[in-house]
Amino acid sequence: MQKLNAAITAVGGYVPEYKLTNAELEKMVDTNDEWIRTRTGISERRILKGEGLGSSDMAVPAVLELCKKGGIKPEEIDCLICATVTPDMVFPATANLICDKIGAVNSFSFDVMAACSGFLYALTTGASFIESGRYKKVVVVGADKMSSIVDYSDRTTCIIFGDGAGAVLLEPTTEDVGIKDSLLKSDGSGSKFLHMKAGGSVKPSTVETVLAREHFVYQEGQSVFKFAVKGMADVSYELMQRNNLTGDDIAWLVPHQANLRIIDATANRMGLPKEKVMVNIQKYGNTTAGTLPLCLWEWEKQLKKGDNIILAAFGGGFTWGATLVKWGYNS
Repeated sequence: MQKLNAAITAVGGYVPEYKLTNAELEKMVDTNDEWIRTRTGISERRILKGEGLGSSDMAVPAVLELCKKGGIKPEEIDCLICATVTPDMVFPATANLICDKIGAVNSFSFDVMAACSGFLYALTTGASFIESGRYKKVVVVGADKMSSIVDYSDRTTCIIFGDGAGAVLLEPTTEDVGIKDSLLKSDGSGSKFLHMKAGGSVKPSTVETVLAREHFVYQEGQSVFKFAVKGMADVSYELMQRNNLTGDDIAWLVPHQANLRIIDATANRMGLPKEKVMVNIQKYGNTTAGTLPLCLWEWEKQLKKGDNIILAAFGGGFTWGATLVKWGYNS
């Protein structure tokens, strides 16, 4: 039997309409446009407004767009994996809710929580299902409503995050395209630098935890930055070495959109010019699990069959990794 590869055959994305600009943030916290842009590269981010809306409500239009582009019906989906740190509820899984909303009645579904590396972890998991030969259509979603866990009185974090969702469809092929290799890493000792203090089983929600503002992203920026620069650059370079690739062989770097300086450091380590790096952080900020699929969604028309693409991320956990994809189609 020929080896089955898991090819990305369609991409969908969604960002909310509302734009939260740096000018608006200046009125909320002690910051300014120039400071935000020089340190992060962000000019605006999208925010999901409206009562009773969660991450699944951004994932639904992204997955429906993917179904349309891929020429499939939701009921043909075998499995849907959703990477998120902002699930609609603690349980059930947001993936279950997405499937219900789109009518994916034949799919099993579950969430993956690996913070900003979540989409990479989910993509590698989804690819394994396809490669096993058991499943024909696997949808991988990255969706986060970060505005729900951001403290808009904390100027160190509220400038960074935005809301958004993206999704890819994985299907089997015997062609030499698809998810070729992944290098994923994690180190729980980094948890103290980036986490949410309350709301878990160690410190359940109480009136006190809410008043102490412990249900928001807590980040020690300098420490995270230091680890992220090294982690994301090293793992991307290591993946290239392992596959005997140089900067000339890579068509695109798809980096997690956390900070422009981290992206630049990764590209430099890989020997890539700016023209080969996908950057949309200025428009969307850091959408956590949404960043990578949103890049693919935005650049889809520029991707050519056979292009070597490296996706790279670093996030809370710490989690980090890089994935080599040989693009499977021309748009």
